[in-house]
Amino acid sequence: MELVLPGIGLTFWMLLVFSVLLFLLKKFAWKPILTALSERETSIEEALKSAEQARAQMAQLQSDNEALYKKAREERDQIIKEAREMKDNIISEAKRAAEDEGKRLIQKANDEINKQKAAAIAELKGQVATISVNIAEKLINNQLSNSQEQQAIIAQQVNQLNNNQAVA
Repeated sequence: MELVLPGIGLTFWMLLVFSVLLFLLKKFAWKPILTALSERETSIEEALKSAEQARAQMAQLQSDNEALYKKAREERDQIIKEAREMKDNIISEAKRAAEDEGKRLIQKANDEINKQKAAAIAELKGQVATISVNIAEKLINNQLSNSQEQQAIIAQQVNQLNNNQAVA
């Protein structure tokens, strides 16, 4: 049984060495190990708090970004709406100006036509008066007694007038 149970001397020296070792560990190693563990625990807690704060800041930044994105979208939509309104206004103003210009040109053309018409009528009246005077002069010069000859001269002058108008 000696193989299974150690001797008293061996047990004494084992207890003595263990006690000295325990005393030395307590005196020199136990406090630094506990301090290191405590510091490690504190640093882990601080890292977790920092991570939580960073997560909260990221969530805040994300919500801020979403708000900015929404605001930018609204501003873009507003700018597009204003641009469309401006385009519509420019188009309607251009149409109105074109219509006004068209009416003005039509009125100017009508005025010019009326002037030309009045000038043509005045010229025609002058030609009719000249022809009438010529006919009267020829009638008087010939001192015609016959109405047939007068009718022939009038027909000749009318033909001549028609030929002059066809040439002009």
